[in-house]
Amino acid sequence: MGWQDIAELLQNEIDKTKLRKPVIAVECYHGVFVDEIKANLQRKFSSATIIDSTTALKSAADIEKMVYPFVTDDPVFGYIAPLELRDFFDGITIESLQQKLKEAANTVIVIGQGASLIAPSADLLLYADMPRWEIQLRFRRNEICNLGADNSDAEFSYQYKRSFFVDWRVCDRHKQELMARWDYMLDTTVAGSPKMISASVFSDALKTTVRRPFRVVPFFDPGPWGGQWLKEVCDLDRDQQNFAWGFDCVPEENSLLFNFDGVLFETPAINLVFAQPTTLLGKKVYEAFGAEFPIRFDFLDTIDGGNLSLQVHPLKEYIREKFGMAYTQDESYYILDAKENAFVYLGLKEHVVPEKMLHELQAVQEEGGDFDAEKYVEKWPIKKHDHILIPAGTVHCSGADTVVLEISATPYIFTFKLWDWGRMGLDGKPRPISLEHGKQVIQWDRTTKWTEENIINQIEPVAQGDGWCEERTGLDATSFIETRRHWFTGKVEHHTNGVVNVLNLIEGREAIIESPVNAFEPYVVHYAETFIVPAEVGGYTIRPFGESEGKQCATIKAFVRTENLLDYRIN
Repeated sequence: MGWQDIAELLQNEIDKTKLRKPVIAVECYHGVFVDEIKANLQRKFSSATIIDSTTALKSAADIEKMVYPFVTDDPVFGYIAPLELRDFFDGITIESLQQKLKEAANTVIVIGQGASLIAPSADLLLYADMPRWEIQLRFRRNEICNLGADNSDAEFSYQYKRSFFVDWRVCDRHKQELMARWDYMLDTTVAGSPKMISASVFSDALKTTVRRPFRVVPFFDPGPWGGQWLKEVCDLDRDQQNFAWGFDCVPEENSLLFNFDGVLFETPAINLVFAQPTTLLGKKVYEAFGAEFPIRFDFLDTIDGGNLSLQVHPLKEYIREKFGMAYTQDESYYILDAKENAFVYLGLKEHVVPEKMLHELQAVQEEGGDFDAEKYVEKWPIKKHDHILIPAGTVHCSGADTVVLEISATPYIFTFKLWDWGRMGLDGKPRPISLEHGKQVIQWDRTTKWTEENIINQIEPVAQGDGWCEERTGLDATSFIETRRHWFTGKVEHHTNGVVNVLNLIEGREAIIESPVNAFEPYVVHYAETFIVPAEVGGYTIRPFGESEGKQCATIKAFVRTENLLDYRIN
């Protein structure tokens, strides 16, 4: 812990090599404060040659030109970049820095994004990682730029889009190449308070994680329609205006916290997916999706807030063609809580004329005024524990005074806003409308009768036993996700059946997850907490715990359907 201890450990490693000119590479993920690492290691290794690998980056103008086809002019969406980290670097400058490395008289430390490109045969390889949520906060504080850019003062929306479609894809590919080679992992999430663990310890921690249930570190964000429920239930900052989103299981952006003798070490949760894909996801899921976590759970809080935007998600062919994603954002709204008179907009009314609806949407976008959503979109009353299925192409939005547990496929930013009730974002600017995309994917035949018969509360009993019952609640046939709800007052037996399970305690104060064969320590979860059970776990049980003993509890479980799985993904 701390730069002094880290430097002393590195010195010990250097001494053990007995090399006259050892080389240390500190590879950094996007968003890491490279200058902090340089300054502190320079202080300890005052006679060492310090090389900043980022000086070999191509010019910001050249990089901007290179990434433009993937960033595009669309205000929200881009195209998944196939670029590699090396594409961002100037080959001649790399050779120049490598020559400087050869000519150094003693220890050489190469630091920054691309350090492993400058020193591919380093005697010690450190990897400084950074969770995506912290990167977003650093963007908002104008502390960092996009990879190879000079844009710390750019709009956050651009920085995030560029990162989502380019920077994070590039850095993740490079990270996966290095995982088998690095010697130490650095946690620099908290500026000025670094922590470092050995690669073997990090690997052991990941292997331990996939043998037991676990949670990722949630994060929460305000929004123009946000509510007040998350503040109370999740004990968040009461001084915040609202919390609209609660990201409780989005491993691409969440973190894991490991406790090493009372010291918390933070690492991006996606590292677990990269390092242990088969044991975490299951063989069939990994074969279909690769090292991606395909299920997402998050909260949408509109209690004492407003309606979400009227929206639609892309069909799988459209998301592949336009954005380079292999599967689309099929989703569902599980109603975790709702006030009286709560509602959702879902599906179109009978006999809607597409041209007329689109003309009115375009008119309010260009000229202002109001769009009469109820003239075209069906409005349905909802209550707690309803489950609303939303296959891609279905016009929808959650209304005010609800808490939605959103269960969906992972491509999580592909929301085409059709109408946003004429309001501004929290930054005082209009939120981007994606009508041009939306009108290409709206399924006009999903009208009132079809909606009622196919995607509202499609709940079917599956099984029951002493003190429990199981129901199938979705998703629809076009999705690869299956959801099961269990009501229980006693112990319920579950099995992963070789695929990852994601669950949330939707009723009851506490429940405990146990292994019938004592394969893992009992794990306690609380109301509204999402938890992951890796495929490797196999059998597990859940029962009420603590204040909930003897009372009715419920979980919602999502898993990947393995039948005809490749049909859901475009190869």
